[in-house]
Amino acid sequence: MRQVVLDTETTGLEPEQGHRVIEIGCVELVNRRKTGRRFHRYLRPDRQIDRAAQHVHGITDEFLAQQPRFAEVVDELIEFVGGAELVIHNAAFDIAFLDAELQRLPGPARRMSDLCTVIDTLPLARQMHPGQRNSLDALCKRYDVDNSHRELHGALLDAQILLDVYLAMTGGQTALVLGEVTEIHVSVSHEPATAARPRGVLRVVRASDDELAAHERILAAIDKISGGKTVWRREALSVSRVADTEDLRGHAPLPVPA
Repeated sequence: MRQVVLDTETTGLEPEQGHRVIEIGCVELVNRRKTGRRFHRYLRPDRQIDRAAQHVHGITDEFLAQQPRFAEVVDELIEFVGGAELVIHNAAFDIAFLDAELQRLPGPARRMSDLCTVIDTLPLARQMHPGQRNSLDALCKRYDVDNSHRELHGALLDAQILLDVYLAMTGGQTALVLGEVTEIHVSVSHEPATAARPRGVLRVVRASDDELAAHERILAAIDKISGGKTVWRREALSVSRVADTEDLRGHAPLPVPA
């Protein structure tokens, strides 16, 4: 199974308002193993970055002025992600921006859903950890994934961190060895086994008078709190009647009259 963990950085929050993708980072997994293949591009958006967005990722307009446009790298991107299952944290955000970039291109309209299937790790985390914070940083702390080097958001860095978080969320590192199959031969005997009779005399330790008295005090307290619904007391009479009829030499109990 081929998966691609993907993240993007953008000029702002609203693709409908003309905000653009400025960084794409992808890391490949095959059968839950890191292959070492990755796709990483910075993109020239032909618009300014919102100040709030720049505080998040630290990417400047001056740096992006020297980078290729989305149209120049789209074929490489499609070749890398095509047919894979994308793993994205808060996928609706990234997919909306990538779809908007695809729709700006000439030719037949394309969408990411035409190229890939998507797993969104945000609702997955919310389902696994309801009522808790499920940001990427929070998940790193919960699953002991090192993100100490993450001072600012970055598409490739966040994709690499999300990869480790995703593996931990969905089975951890033990799942990485699923491809290594070892044959196990098990011999099954259909002959009935007979348990060996233990040797020696079974010692019976009975409660002391003090222990019985303490037990009765506890039952009385429970009985008071429950309004006389203590199950132990309700069953005690029938148990004691059976016990009184037992032959102490180990014979079966005598019938108890109704």
